[in-house]
Amino acid sequence: MVGSGGARPPAVSTLPVQSAGAKGCAAMVQALDWSRTSLGSIDRWDSAVRATVDLLLESPVPMMVLAGPECVVLYNDAYAEVLGGRHPAALGRPAVEAFGEAWDQPGMSDVIGRVFRTGQPVLEPESQVTLRPGGAEPAFYTRGLSVVRDSRGAIAGVLTVAAETTQVVHRLQSLGELTARLAGALTIDDVTRVVLTYAMASFDLDHCVLAVDDSSSYRFVRRIRGEMLDEADERLPPVWRRVGPDPAAPLVAAAETGRATFVADGEPLAAVAQDRHERRVRSLAALPLRTPSVRGALTMGFRRAHVWLPAERALLRAAAELVAQAAERARRFEAQHGTAQLLQRSMLPEHLPELDTFRIAARYDVGVDGNAAGGDFYDAFRLADGRLAMVLGDVAGHDVRAAAVMGQVRAALRALALTDPAPPGVLAGLDRLVGSLGAESRNEEIFVTVVYGVLDPSDGSITLASAGHPPPVLRRAGLRGEPATAELVKVPPGAPLGLGGRWQTGSLVLEPGDTILMYSDGVVERRGQPLNTGLDALVAAAAGSASGDPRNMCSLATAAVEGTTDDDVAVLAVEHAVAMSRSATMHVAAEPTGPSRVRQWMSTRLREWQVPEPVIGAAILCTSELTTNALLHAGTPAQVHIDLNAERLLVSVADTGTRGSVIRARADAMASRGRGLGLIEELSDSWGTDPTVRGSTVWFEMLLNRE
Repeated sequence: MVGSGGARPPAVSTLPVQSAGAKGCAAMVQALDWSRTSLGSIDRWDSAVRATVDLLLESPVPMMVLAGPECVVLYNDAYAEVLGGRHPAALGRPAVEAFGEAWDQPGMSDVIGRVFRTGQPVLEPESQVTLRPGGAEPAFYTRGLSVVRDSRGAIAGVLTVAAETTQVVHRLQSLGELTARLAGALTIDDVTRVVLTYAMASFDLDHCVLAVDDSSSYRFVRRIRGEMLDEADERLPPVWRRVGPDPAAPLVAAAETGRATFVADGEPLAAVAQDRHERRVRSLAALPLRTPSVRGALTMGFRRAHVWLPAERALLRAAAELVAQAAERARRFEAQHGTAQLLQRSMLPEHLPELDTFRIAARYDVGVDGNAAGGDFYDAFRLADGRLAMVLGDVAGHDVRAAAVMGQVRAALRALALTDPAPPGVLAGLDRLVGSLGAESRNEEIFVTVVYGVLDPSDGSITLASAGHPPPVLRRAGLRGEPATAELVKVPPGAPLGLGGRWQTGSLVLEPGDTILMYSDGVVERRGQPLNTGLDALVAAAAGSASGDPRNMCSLATAAVEGTTDDDVAVLAVEHAVAMSRSATMHVAAEPTGPSRVRQWMSTRLREWQVPEPVIGAAILCTSELTTNALLHAGTPAQVHIDLNAERLLVSVADTGTRGSVIRARADAMASRGRGLGLIEELSDSWGTDPTVRGSTVWFEMLLNRE
């Protein structure tokens, strides 16, 4: 026991608790009436114990002594931070009172009691002990526990020395999370988003850059602490910039040499700094990313001096290796994906016909993993007599062979329709073609379905025939303020192509305001659900649509049925407009003044068309956002198209880049330009993104007569 037995030990005048001007825990120990505890007055403590307490109070390392049979708690200022809200009440109290329920958790009373009884020290490389009250986040420590002996060699207490390793443990955990997230990153853009988010969060960086080779130069994405950039909004692709092969740039040097460099304090970016952010970087780690097909670098920096310890360097090298492997996989995927997409989209019409009072739109989304060509197709073209042929078909399969059959069927359909557009004759000719292809390949399992129709613009009448394909959806516009309705078109069922069937036709009239929607089975089929469930959901979505605009209907159809599909999705919609629309197009060069010129052009044109002022303001704001995103993220010129009729204003912004689809998600309120996507969601009645043969198109629609 700390204060029991033997002669009174001499006073130790050097104890911090007896020194004038003591602060923190030392002052609190001095002020505490220890005679009221089981340890007795300080002046009766054993000299060896007092020397231990002296060492503890002067140490900057977290230390705690549990003294005597009651394990009375003494600790220093560093350990007070470990205790959090339990300080200062824990000082001088028995451990069971000082720590409460935390005393009974594994690693506390059991380990301390064992050390007290046996005298054997314990080293715990990773201990997760929660001492802070209130359910605080657990901290991790490397703890060393050893006995404190008095001047006679008896055990008087247990000394705990703790070094917090929470940050190290969290970084190792985040490295595991990085591995998991990189496994799902398909493209270089995906890899970049994951890596920059991981690095900024895990290392609390001020500066981070990921660069990869691109022909004779490098392209890179940068994140800066406090800088609000569009790439922080994960709906948008990251903004890539270019840098030449300048060996003075740390990222270029790392990429070219394959060697990592670490600067603890200096001006590592002074020679190549592009702005004040880079000039302020004082410490920098540059790590190479090297694989057979990728050469790049990852740099991380601070605006303060930072010593890159061996453990941290090892962690960074491991992370860089993971990033390089993910970039290698992504580059291979992009090459295969690009080839498949080019093959697929080259077989689809690049432009759809433009009619005075009929508007046409289509959409194609790749299923499976997006890495294979599929067999879905659509087409619409003018016939010699002025009528419109429209078709949507599906060749079973997700490979090059299915795409090849699709291309032949689509080409043959055009040839047959331009000769004699009657649906039964066209389907009969296609049936013979598919049968011949199956015989030539000695494969009788070619499965092709088609719905084909002919529209007469003079009266809106449509003649349809189906070869085993799901029936189209007809959306009827509400009359005199009544709500719109939708139904499946009654088309006589016919056998799929290649089976020698006979096909009958059905007919309907597309009245002004009505829309017909053709679709592939990937729109409505879901695993584990009856087909009728998907059909009912599509019909309900069409009826509930704010308008019958074909682009809106195509976007709505692809999201009408809950759940994901493994199949390709093709949609074709035709609307009979109430009146002829007015349209205009502007080509925008990829330069900083582009968005402002678009705003001026739109303002002038929409006021000439007498569009209501509230709609003009909202439309200009949304268009400026989309134009900025197209120029910034695609890096190519953009085309802005506006289309106005009596019901709605439709605006689309197209580019020829490879930025892909803009993802629907909630925008961060603190984002600068990414915030605009949230505004588009709020200000427009509908919006969406359509991949095209050479780029992508983002559009929005605003109704002119809102209830």
